[in-house]
Amino acid sequence: MNRERYVRTVAYFKNNQRANLLLTIIYKILPNIVFASYIALLIYCWLYKRSNILEITLFPLGVLIFTTIIRVLINEKRPYEVYGVESVFNKQTKGKSMPSRHAASTFIIAMAFMSVNLPLGIFMLFLSLLIGASRVLSGAHFIRDVVIGMVISVDIGWIMLIN
Repeated sequence: MNRERYVRTVAYFKNNQRANLLLTIIYKILPNIVFASYIALLIYCWLYKRSNILEITLFPLGVLIFTTIIRVLINEKRPYEVYGVESVFNKQTKGKSMPSRHAASTFIIAMAFMSVNLPLGIFMLFLSLLIGASRVLSGAHFIRDVVIGMVISVDIGWIMLIN
């Protein structure tokens, strides 16, 4: 996304009340729903499917730690830092843009769901795509940040949880 497109996108979501409300729900509320669903999945697996409880606990935790370390080491600037225009939600974090931790976390959670229930996992992948898109549309991340977070999680999830 170049500066001109970034400025237009941020202005659209700041000036359009309905679009802003929808983006707010996806950006701020949907991740909490995914994380609460993950806790429910852990409880379900602990009660009924003890065979994979360790994997669906450790791999998402590992992805969270891995992406946190990588983003600190890389320390890429965020779009609002690069372009000098505030994001939709006036985010103030400096650097640590790549990979997107929200994208990585929600996609590995979706992969954990897929290892237990395929249709539910596919639905969680859809929610993860929405969350990733919201990170870009709000100006918090570049597309590459979200894609790299997604690729890390889908690769690890496919190798360690699905296969």
